[in-house]
Amino acid sequence: MTAILQYMWDQRMEIWWLTQEHLAMTGTAVGLAVLIAIPLGVLAARVRRLSFLVTWVGSIGQTVPSLALLGLLMPVFGIGTPLAVAALTVRGVLPVLINTYVGIAGVDAAVTEAGKGMGMTSGQRLFMVELPLAAPAIAAGVRTATVHCISIATLAAFIGAGGLGDMIFLGINQGRTEQILAGIVPAAALAILSDLLLGGVERFVTPRGVRA
Repeated sequence: MTAILQYMWDQRMEIWWLTQEHLAMTGTAVGLAVLIAIPLGVLAARVRRLSFLVTWVGSIGQTVPSLALLGLLMPVFGIGTPLAVAALTVRGVLPVLINTYVGIAGVDAAVTEAGKGMGMTSGQRLFMVELPLAAPAIAAGVRTATVHCISIATLAAFIGAGGLGDMIFLGINQGRTEQILAGIVPAAALAILSDLLLGGVERFVTPRGVRA
C-alpha cells in the first residue's frame, strides 16, 4: 500500500493531467447525449406512435459492446478523442432518453389540461409544466449516463484518446500493479463523486413533498 501511495504521489502531475482529459471527454459526451436525448425523449412522449422507434434507436448504443462500438465508429471519426467522445455519447443517450420519455409521459394529464385551460401554448406547457415535473427523472438519467461514461472512458486509451485508461493499460503492459491502481483509483473516485454530486442535484429538483 505504501508503494502504491508513493507512486501516485510521484506521478501526481501526470495523474492530474490524465484526470482532466478523462473529465473533458466524459463531460463533452454527456453534454452531447443530453442535447440529443432530451428532445428525442420529448418527441417519443408527445408522439406515442414514434416511442418504440425512438427508444429502439437509442438502445442500439447499449447493445453493442464498447470495443465493437469503437470499431464501428472508427471509419467515421478516425483515431483519437473525437472517436472516444462519439462512442461515449452513443453510450450516454439511452439512460437520458428513457428517463425523459418516462418523466414526460408520466406527467398527470390533469396538470397539462389545467395549463391548457390557462391559455398556455404547447411549448409553454412543455417548458413550464412538463419538463419541471419530469426533471427528477431526467436528472436520474443524466446521473446514470455520467457514471457509465466515466467508467467506459478508460477504454479510450485503446484508441489514443488519453484519459486515465492510459495509466491503466501502461501498467498492464509493464506488469506494474501500482501503475494500474494509479489509473483505477482516480477513475473510481470520479465515478463515485459524480454519482454523489448528481444525486444531490436529482434530490434538489425533486419536489419536497415526494422526496424519500
